[in-house]
Amino acid sequence: MGENTENDISNTKKALSYAKSIGLDLVEISPKADPPVCKIIDYQKFLYNQKKKQKELKAKTSKIVVKEIRFGPNTDEHDFNFKLNHAKRFLNDGCKLKAYVFFKGRQIIFKDKGEMILLKLAQELEEIAKVDQFPKLEGKKMNMLLTPLK
Repeated sequence: MGENTENDISNTKKALSYAKSIGLDLVEISPKADPPVCKIIDYQKFLYNQKKKQKELKAKTSKIVVKEIRFGPNTDEHDFNFKLNHAKRFLNDGCKLKAYVFFKGRQIIFKDKGEMILLKLAQELEEIAKVDQFPKLEGKKMNMLLTPLK
């Protein structure tokens, strides 16, 4: 085993001297490989290409947009239909939708009305969206989360 490490060291020295003689750098590409993989390249160009790849990967990741629609516990049929059309447009654009009913003051006693509104919305949108989170009361808001179908 002693011979291999001495041989590796002499090979590394040869590679370093060769890289310097042609004006490039010895760059370790894969340190975990056995033996480690090295290349003789321009180090600054190597860093530039790595940053470029990272930027491309970041650009390819999709950004999730969440749109919100607010209802009251006494939302009328016309207002509901108006907001339903907005919800359809948001979901068709590929955005997630957070629909919530906000209870002011003593309106919290109408929790069942709020839940009915959100469930009605989910039923109207069942062809273009699926429910991620069913209506859940959090403080003075009852939230529901919808995701568009592919």
